[in-house]
Amino acid sequence: MKKIFVSILMCLVAITGANAKNLTVYFSVSGNTERLANAIHENAGGDIVRIEPVNPYPEDDYHNKSFTDQAQQEKTDGVRPEIKDMDINLDEYDTIFVGYPIWWGSMPMAVYTFFDKYDLSGKIIAPFNTHEGSGAGDSHGEIVRLEPDATVVDGLPVRGGDTTNDLTDTVKNWLITIGK
Repeated sequence: MKKIFVSILMCLVAITGANAKNLTVYFSVSGNTERLANAIHENAGGDIVRIEPVNPYPEDDYHNKSFTDQAQQEKTDGVRPEIKDMDINLDEYDTIFVGYPIWWGSMPMAVYTFFDKYDLSGKIIAPFNTHEGSGAGDSHGEIVRLEPDATVVDGLPVRGGDTTNDLTDTVKNWLITIGK
């Protein structure tokens, strides 16, 4: 009887896993996080959507002074910049891959806006980020704080400069470790 129950349970898990739908959501300015998001999307499947501020940053260059001044001022003031509607129905997804660059130790404020706007309760959140030496910063803890009723799995931090390389093995290994 125990073997039959285990077999039935394994079949249900396999069916649920096969029907689970993934959504990759990302914010990118320099293109690094976008390349990582595309690699995750290619390997995990599902849908992919970009987080876009209503008022774009001055230039797609992290080292542009007006860009960094604006981004840092948002963080200092706790400003949540308005983002464009993403036209997503989260009820359709089980796992949400959320990607962003690390700016001053955490997520850009537009990503905070995403978490304010969309309720990920009951979802699996798989964070991924690009950085230039700070790893994930405090972003994973922030996601847990912002989405207390979601399950946040171990994230994937990738050095931004490494996103020009083939990320397939890195992404596949991460997906295996988080059960995807």
